[in-house]
Amino acid sequence: MEISTGTPARVRPLARAPGTSSLGAGLVLATLAGNAHAIDVDAGEYTAALPAGSTIGLLYLQDTQRRSLYSDGHKVPIKAGLDSEIGILRVAHYQTLGDYTINTQFLLPFGRMEGKRDNDALGQANGVGDLVLASTLWLVNDPAKNRYWGIAPYLYVPTGHYDRNDALNLGENRWKLTLQTGYVTGLTERLSLDLTADVTLFDKNDDLTSQGLTLRQKPLWQAQTYLRYAVTPKLSVHVGASRLWGGETRIDGQDQNDEPDTAKYRVGSSYWITPTFQALLNYGQDVSVDNGFKEQQRVNLRLLWLF
Repeated sequence: MEISTGTPARVRPLARAPGTSSLGAGLVLATLAGNAHAIDVDAGEYTAALPAGSTIGLLYLQDTQRRSLYSDGHKVPIKAGLDSEIGILRVAHYQTLGDYTINTQFLLPFGRMEGKRDNDALGQANGVGDLVLASTLWLVNDPAKNRYWGIAPYLYVPTGHYDRNDALNLGENRWKLTLQTGYVTGLTERLSLDLTADVTLFDKNDDLTSQGLTLRQKPLWQAQTYLRYAVTPKLSVHVGASRLWGGETRIDGQDQNDEPDTAKYRVGSSYWITPTFQALLNYGQDVSVDNGFKEQQRVNLRLLWLF
């Protein structure tokens, strides 16, 4: 899972570097006002609901570099830059609910973000992001046929660090709810297909900038897919893609026309180092972005412990 956190949450005039266009500065302001991302799942996220009483602990480490900024599908002529190093602590405990398997989870993001190149006036942010409470319910859990179907709500609690006077914040000062569903099916004995879809709903942030502006955001939608191949019982490789749309923001009643409309790909592998310890590595890039920063590269490492 890759929770894109550290959403910049303040709109303010920025000092422009030589050659920086007013269009570029204005778009940075609109882009930083709202979260342009949803929940990116890892390959096999909805596979294998564990027996009741099981607990897993996970540590996610993510390094992302952004070196271009887009407006209405066109690259803005500035030397854009926004980097982030984000971690997530996650714990999930499995139980039964009647005939179904369910888990309860919490996720705590932390890390740093920093503006680079012509965006260095954004400064940087360090600390803890918004706490996430989640639960997955498996409606289909059929290991014999390699078929799984689950639904999961993710509730973002505005507990992270937020300062309306800062351009970058790890907290968003608003509640969010993501409703996600995932389906996994075996295509062959070793090849599996993952399909995931979600929608994120946003509460308002009524403390945006030192003027106390109000930020609202329309629902954000995402569709994701993976093909996974089990090379051995311990080693799997995967390739995936996702598409993000919707999510336009409004600041004090003014539409920002900033729907991200982002497409990306990912490749990676996972390996069970011991029967209770797994490592998963992903590499990805944005293929296209209509509005906002484009990720030049994203590297994710996930470490999983089974208790």
